[in-house]
Amino acid sequence: MKKHLVTLLTAVFLLAMGTQAQTIDSKFGVDSVKTLVNASIYGQLVKQKRYAEALPAWRYVFVNAPKFQKSTYIKGVSIMRYMSKKDPKYVDTLMMVYDQRIKYFGNDRKYPKAWILGRKGTDCLRYKGKTTEGVKEAYTYLVESMNASGNITEPAVLNSAMAASIKLLRADQLTNEDIIANYGKYISILEKQIQVASKSKTKKKIQNVKSNIETLFFDAGVADCEILANLLTPKFDAGIEDVNELKDMISLLKRSECTGGDLYGRVAEKIYKLAPSAGAAYDLAILFQKREEYDKTEIYIKEAIATETVVENKADYLYKLATIKFSQKKYAEVKKYCTQALAINPKRGDAHILIGKSYALFSKSYSKETFEQHTVFWVAVDRFKKAKAVDPSSNVEANKLIKLYSQYFPSKNEAFFRNITPGTRVKVGAWINETTIARFRDK
Repeated sequence: MKKHLVTLLTAVFLLAMGTQAQTIDSKFGVDSVKTLVNASIYGQLVKQKRYAEALPAWRYVFVNAPKFQKSTYIKGVSIMRYMSKKDPKYVDTLMMVYDQRIKYFGNDRKYPKAWILGRKGTDCLRYKGKTTEGVKEAYTYLVESMNASGNITEPAVLNSAMAASIKLLRADQLTNEDIIANYGKYISILEKQIQVASKSKTKKKIQNVKSNIETLFFDAGVADCEILANLLTPKFDAGIEDVNELKDMISLLKRSECTGGDLYGRVAEKIYKLAPSAGAAYDLAILFQKREEYDKTEIYIKEAIATETVVENKADYLYKLATIKFSQKKYAEVKKYCTQALAINPKRGDAHILIGKSYALFSKSYSKETFEQHTVFWVAVDRFKKAKAVDPSSNVEANKLIKLYSQYFPSKNEAFFRNITPGTRVKVGAWINETTIARFRDK
């Protein structure tokens, strides 16, 4: 602190020796000594995050020495963000800080006017985004920033622009077509930035913004399959050879449940051709499932299972194959693939539920005797209870199924003639091959 004071006093002394006239347009403003003193005061207070205390000294420099230094505006933003949270009236001053920085430092090579506008637009959306007029104002700044910055637009600005777009859509200020156009433009810029990013940390940050913009876009509900096809087909037809771009494209189609269309098939087949992999094989399996070409579906999904190295994905593929077998009423195979999925991930409640459903639907084929058929519901309910035990997210569905199938348990009268009492251990055979505990329906 003493060293800082000595440096400040030396600067003040040297300035006091000068004879040059001082005006507001001078570097040090109307009073160089006051400028240096106040700049030192607010600089130290901002470092300590004592923003309210820094405000008077900062205001003096902002008003009386606007050309003094760029940090007046950098620190001014920090001060005004803090003050705006305390009192909304300071939001207008925050906007003024950006405007004055543009006026005096807008030609800065590294942080020019376009960059400053992007920050202004983002803060405008943050602090004035509760009203439609505030969002429109923010959107104007953001669009101007993007138009000037092009492919080097900050990812955060693109994210704010997408958020503002959705707000304006809901306020009937933008159309579905506007949102789709914006989405395509923003994603294109981010994809280019990902390609040229040299640091993995930078690339990851851009990818996170891209994922967030995709979430905003799909949550807006403007993209049905026809719209997506119109948006993506020209891009595909232009001759994309970049596998990552193609994977992003197919991811969007899957996320929107648009896996039955022509475009999905073309993209999936091209990915598989350019870069065969477990994921590419799985995407083809989904394609052929939609087309009800089950032989091809099984070929590709089994290839995906055999070649997948990420165990969580392998479990997903196994479960998917089990659901296909379920739709074909091949219940023994449902259990086979669900069991393999559970061996990888024992907490898959959905796999237990699918096995339980398979048991219940197989019950009439298990035996010609009604009592034997009803014992199958014991092991079905056992599976639904296991689902609840390993995966709380399956509770709602499991409880419904437990209530449904418990009413089909054997009656005490049926069990009496077989010398089975509550709590007796009973083996349910065939491919089910499970032992359970006897319990009976109330009536």
